[in-house]
Amino acid sequence: MTTHRKSSGRTPTARELALEALTAIDQEGAYSNLALNDILQRYRPEPREAALATELVYGTIQRRNTIDTVLNRHIAKGLPKLQPWVRSLFRLSAYQLFYLDRIPPHAAVNEAVTIAKRRGHQGVSGLVNAVLRKLAAHPGAPEAPEGLNEVDRIAFIHSHPSWLVREWAAMFGAEKAEAIAKANNEPPKVSIRTNRLKLNREELIARLADDGIEAVPSEVSIDGVILTSGGNAAHSEAYEAGLCTVQDESSMLVAAFADPKPGMRVLDCCAAPGGKTTHLAELMGDRGEIIACDIHPHKRELIEKNAKRLGHTSVQAITADAAKLHERFDAESFDLILLDAPCSGFGVVRRKPDIKWSKTPEDIHAIAELQQTLLESVHRLLKRGGTLVYSTCTLAEAENGEQTARFLAEHPEFSFDAAAGGAVPGKVLERCSAGAGQLLITPADFGSDGFYMARMVRA
Repeated sequence: MTTHRKSSGRTPTARELALEALTAIDQEGAYSNLALNDILQRYRPEPREAALATELVYGTIQRRNTIDTVLNRHIAKGLPKLQPWVRSLFRLSAYQLFYLDRIPPHAAVNEAVTIAKRRGHQGVSGLVNAVLRKLAAHPGAPEAPEGLNEVDRIAFIHSHPSWLVREWAAMFGAEKAEAIAKANNEPPKVSIRTNRLKLNREELIARLADDGIEAVPSEVSIDGVILTSGGNAAHSEAYEAGLCTVQDESSMLVAAFADPKPGMRVLDCCAAPGGKTTHLAELMGDRGEIIACDIHPHKRELIEKNAKRLGHTSVQAITADAAKLHERFDAESFDLILLDAPCSGFGVVRRKPDIKWSKTPEDIHAIAELQQTLLESVHRLLKRGGTLVYSTCTLAEAENGEQTARFLAEHPEFSFDAAAGGAVPGKVLERCSAGAGQLLITPADFGSDGFYMARMVRA
């Protein structure tokens, strides 16, 4: 990653920190979370400055389509021909003018001009000043241009690629496609999962209150708790004591949908960092055996660390390639297999806005081929009468319903479990059923991440 030294005796402002991160993301393809964390670690700004820099980075990425469309109307040679840092400066400044009403327009413009003067020549600062003053004359979210079709209107207003909105509109209809795109721009809730082996949900909420953290029950997961105020759950005494795990509500549904029983031998194929693994252990009363796999040793260590913190002894973490698990274990040796497959991630755009711009339709098909390979590897390890649960955190049909339909067509000894439900709340089953044995929850349904899960049984 490109780095810039601090000016002598001066700490960079929040906008300068955001600019450095956005430039690294744009120019070098850096992941937003890694680029931002690296910069915050190096400069260690005050909490308020760090918070503003974070807001500017993620918000600018989130709204990039809308911002770029408007900027290209005002920059004669277009954004692509500008230097990366100038392009990033325009974007983060436009984000403030369009979406951050707590920042006065003149402050956003003046700071941008100051940065431009410091980093570039007079022509750059003059261009920045001229364009941003035009935008500042009409602050607030831009209106969609006249004459757009419904898909392009949604893509502009909610800043998503048109091809992605088109796919969602074909799957869900235009109204829900817009609701999903809108939900993707809203801040994710902070949710934790109760370690039911140590206390119940009401007791956890009371314990958090003692630590100064306000929380309410989740309507998506019977083990879920939503934090409404009071700080970082991962730094709480309850977390350190192994009473809870930080996990999205939708992610909590996967183990509940799998419905494991005490005494089972379970294979969790792509398990890191261990959220679903440890939930399986809790639902099993920590009685049985769970083999949790990840291809990377450092991620296997995360699984072990989480299981130890929670006090689970049924989890055995191993380093293994899920595509080769059939070479490591005997055929028909597991009662339950969970394949939480690598995917395009279009269900977690709220948390990773880069996905909207970095992933393409071609990526979806390539990932679907990997998922098919993994299914072919692991299904043979399931006992007769056993359960195979396939899940993803994407909404792409090629990775979800089409993937499981293909698998069932090629393996007639498997079928969807029509009685599937497990510990999933009835309102979720009713609203998010995607057919017998399948759930598809979108960000628009309950404000949680998008997830697909299918429960299949071997005859």
